[in-house]
Amino acid sequence: MGQQEKVATSLAGAVSEEISASLTAVDAELARRYPGDPGTRQPVHTVYVPGDVFEPGTLRSWGDQALAALDEHAPDAASFAAVLGIPEELAGPVHDRVRAKLEREPVEDLRIDFEDGYGPRPDAEEDGAAARAARLVSEAYANGTAAPYMGIRMKCMEAGVRDRGIRTTDVFLTGLMAAGGLPEGLVLTLPKVTYPEQVTAFVQLLEAFEKAHGLDAGRMGFEIQIETSQSILAADGTAAVARMIDAAQGRATGLHYGTFDYSACVGVSAAYQASDHPAADHAKAVMQVAAAGTGVRVSDGSTNVLPVGPTAQVHEAWRLHYGLTRRALARAYYQGWDMHPGHLPTRYAAVYAFYREGLEPAAARLAAYVAKAGGDVMDEPATAKALSGYLLRGIDCGALDTAEVARLTGLTRADLDAFASPRRGDLTVTAP
Repeated sequence: MGQQEKVATSLAGAVSEEISASLTAVDAELARRYPGDPGTRQPVHTVYVPGDVFEPGTLRSWGDQALAALDEHAPDAASFAAVLGIPEELAGPVHDRVRAKLEREPVEDLRIDFEDGYGPRPDAEEDGAAARAARLVSEAYANGTAAPYMGIRMKCMEAGVRDRGIRTTDVFLTGLMAAGGLPEGLVLTLPKVTYPEQVTAFVQLLEAFEKAHGLDAGRMGFEIQIETSQSILAADGTAAVARMIDAAQGRATGLHYGTFDYSACVGVSAAYQASDHPAADHAKAVMQVAAAGTGVRVSDGSTNVLPVGPTAQVHEAWRLHYGLTRRALARAYYQGWDMHPGHLPTRYAAVYAFYREGLEPAAARLAAYVAKAGGDVMDEPATAKALSGYLLRGIDCGALDTAEVARLTGLTRADLDAFASPRRGDLTVTAP
């Protein structure tokens, strides 16, 4: 080992103690504001269904319609891959996994919509629809037909619809409690947020409900929908979306970009309203930076081009949706909206191709990092975290199998979790 070096210092221990004491408040603030990703599953999409349209068989119907579209417009792996430009070596695995997903779990996240997709209705009608939604969601979780995540989008906190939104939320949540309690997969979406004070008001609503039912404080979280320019840039020039996350007091779970409301708000004409417009890219980039490290996840929006009509028209819509989804994934927007059953085949095709084509390179880099082996890329702990997160997302959505990831990396699911969310504790790598 050679001669041991003599170690000398110049500063007294009190210096370090004083510095640490001066940063105590900052340490606490960092831990509070930036806890890191929660390490839970993030759905690859959210499906919106109007409150009066949702039925017990809605999820299965979406899956069946998506399978029927595949059978009609791309009946085998080769034809489906040819439409989307999927490499030949991935054609079979992607096609087979898409079909299996549509048969097993066609929708990962469902939002029963009482906002734009539902519109203004007489109070008695919306009351009844909200109560019915609570009953159907409770029944779905009880009988095993629920999506992993389900909930409602209520009307926003603006003056004209505020009371209605509050009441619908109350009716829905009260119905869930009466039917046995809040499901673990419950998600609430607050739309058209313009000021942080509207987020604070929704927190106040949830706090009141939790107290009324003796629930743990903070039991309910919610998504903030970003649909106005004021939610990105406030009148004083600050990033309002960052202040909204703070106003949620730890309850914010996601930021969802509203493609068409936001585009219209900044003056983009209807023909050019899309998730890849520069205005959309700017908004989502601000959302992404504001949410980084907070545990709040960012979701892309949707396309309004539906895959319906003759085969050539369906193929064109599929290519558009597939391309937008792949573009979003490359930009680390791992979730989006799907507005039609015909979007499901291309949602899952894009997601599965994204993870399967990167499986072996990501696994090799992570295995080399763990083994401290050399290679043509010098990775750091942050990259190991990203590689683990990539593989975990692929496993969660069905693109990858736990066994094949373990074979390629030598790591267990617990190991991957530890790399992806180091804040859970010290990392101990075990054999699979």
